[in-house]
Amino acid sequence: MSSPQEPHQPGQRRQAPQQPSLPPQQLPGHGGRAYQVPAGAYAEPGPFGLPGQQPPVRSRRKLWIILASIGGVLLLVVLGIIILVNVVGSATTQARGLADGFTRMVISGQSSQAYDEYLDPALKEQLSMEAFIAGVDTLEMNDSCKPSYNALEVGTDNGVKAADVAGVITCDGKEVDLSYRFEGTEELKMTNIKLRPKA
Repeated sequence: MSSPQEPHQPGQRRQAPQQPSLPPQQLPGHGGRAYQVPAGAYAEPGPFGLPGQQPPVRSRRKLWIILASIGGVLLLVVLGIIILVNVVGSATTQARGLADGFTRMVISGQSSQAYDEYLDPALKEQLSMEAFIAGVDTLEMNDSCKPSYNALEVGTDNGVKAADVAGVITCDGKEVDLSYRFEGTEELKMTNIKLRPKA
């Protein structure tokens, strides 16, 4: 049985039924504190958290530091390669020039001058000038002879540069094998020599 309702009296305000209050909600980033959402305020959170919150600004500083580091390493590698090529190229050119100068002197009959200018003092102790000139004379080289170098290796060991040169002196009707070794810190001098008819 329903209870009788009192009739509405004029001048009396009718009260609306009360809505139950909403329970407090926890929002991320508020240290576990409850945040009371006012009744009737049902704002949807934005795509980045709280309503109206802007996206975090990304710092590109780290990216630039990484890119600069990589660029610096690449620059050092390229510079290292250029320096290495120049050093090796310079040593190779120097060794070829020494071998060519010595060989042309020997072919043209300037053996004593070649001995003085190109041989290292340690080699001169093992090989006298007379023995050197006599050995070159047995090869009977003349103006028709032309040198060609088929092996040229350069290197440095404990600050001492070394160059090994091998090739052939081609003359009319014969060939002479050549093999030289130059060593030194500043100026390269011949430390080993082989000149013999090709078998």
